[in-house]
Amino acid sequence: MALLVAALLFPLTGLLAGIGPWRFDGDTPGSTLAAVKISVGLTGLALIFIVVLGTPAAWYLARLAGTTRTLWEAALLVSVLLPPLALGLLLALAFGPGTAVGAWLLRLGVATSNSAVSFVATQVYVGMGYYVLAARGAFESVPRELERTAGLLGATPWRVFWRITFPLARLGLAVAFSLAWVRALGEFGAVMVTSYFPAGMPVQLWVNLQDSGLPAVMPLLLVFLLTALPLPLLAHLLARHRERSGA
Repeated sequence: MALLVAALLFPLTGLLAGIGPWRFDGDTPGSTLAAVKISVGLTGLALIFIVVLGTPAAWYLARLAGTTRTLWEAALLVSVLLPPLALGLLLALAFGPGTAVGAWLLRLGVATSNSAVSFVATQVYVGMGYYVLAARGAFESVPRELERTAGLLGATPWRVFWRITFPLARLGLAVAFSLAWVRALGEFGAVMVTSYFPAGMPVQLWVNLQDSGLPAVMPLLLVFLLTALPLPLLAHLLARHRERSGA
């Protein structure tokens, strides 16, 4: 296990590689700070949509059984399994000016490519399936008997959700949230097609590498890792602590 973990974490030693002085914003104007602001801000907005729309869907899916559930899960898996580049091309075609939906959005003044709207929409498409499927598992872990008992004691469905279901599923939902966060924040292939501008961190890393080489990549790469990794690691540690404590 130690050898496996060491091999898997070995790429992180690349941060110490001798590639010369790192080039920060002063040498590559706006490439680091601007990309961080765009990625964090727009990914945060995308996660709001994912949680608001995906949580009820996950709860509903957890209550289904049989063929109906299988079909809904299969549809969600299609969105998860689509290669990122293929997803970006399909989104660009589906919402392009040549389709009824794309033309209608353009008439409303909504830019369907290279805009904040297309950036957020792409991230929602990228992260939604991951969140819903993981959140479904969190809701399934809640004993149905407790919910039924609360209902028999007079609690409304809304009160049952907030007093019973959500507290017991919250760590699983946090894991689902962190998974969607990392997936959306790190998306490159789909975003490259639909929203090359404004450039978030993954796209800007590619631009910096092409234009200025590795010294211009390293500062943004470090910030990218510090932005993406802590949330899922914290969610994992909290979930494991809860399992050990029996809470």
